[in-house]
Formats: sequence, C-alpha cells, structure tokens
Amino acid sequence: VDAALDDTGNRLRFQLELEFVQCLANPNYLNFLAQRGYFKDKAFVNYLKYLLYWKEPEYAKYLKYPQCLHMLELLQYEHFRKELVNAQCAKFIDEQQILHWQHYSRKRMRLQQALAEQQQQNNTSVK
Repeated sequence: VDAALDDTGNRLRFQLELEFVQCLANPNYLNFLAQRGYFKDKAFVNYLKYLLYWKEPEYAKYLKYPQCLHMLELLQYEHFRKELVNAQCAKFIDEQQILHWQHYSRKRMRLQQALAEQQQQNNTSVK
C-alpha cells in the first residue's frame, strides 16, 4: 500500500510542478509573483533553482510551453527577479514573446511550403 501511495504522491507532485513551471512562461504571472514578494523569499528562490531539473530532456518533453524554461533560467538571477515588479517589464517580455511567435510561425510556414514544393517536384520527376 505504501508504494501505491508513494507512486500517487510522485505523480501528483509531477503534475503540480509541471503546471507551475509552465505558468512561468506568462510574464503577467511573473509580475504578479514579484509584486507579492515571492521573489524575495529565499525558500521560493531555492524552489526555482530546484525546478531547473525540467531542463533535462526526460522532463522537458512534457512541456507545452518551452519558453517557460527560458524564464526559469532568467529567474535564477536576482536582477531579473527585481525587474519583474515593474509592470512595464512584464509587458515588454509579453510583447517580445508575441513577436517571436509571429516570426517563428511565418518562418515555419515558409519552410513547410518549401518542403511541400520539393516533395511535389520529387513526385513529378519520379513519374
């Protein structure tokens, strides 16, 4: 019975930490945490350091929002944590993320078009 409880506890901890790490991708949430003083709490800062294990491939593969890892990395720096109190800082990060996604989406679409055209050419030349 103890092993089953331990397994359930580990699964729950995994889910909670996965959800929390992904929340770090949201600059507005980071601003919320900063304004409430979480980043001044040594225990919380140590928890953020502990969460760096999510960068390992066997854990990172579960993330839907990989940019959370970049934020987790930046949160290791006191200067970054202090800047997050400023709403303008969070707004700037949010805007930069949107610009990145737009650029990434356009670039990905161009790559997919080029690949489709190449496959079409290969299919025509085989016939």
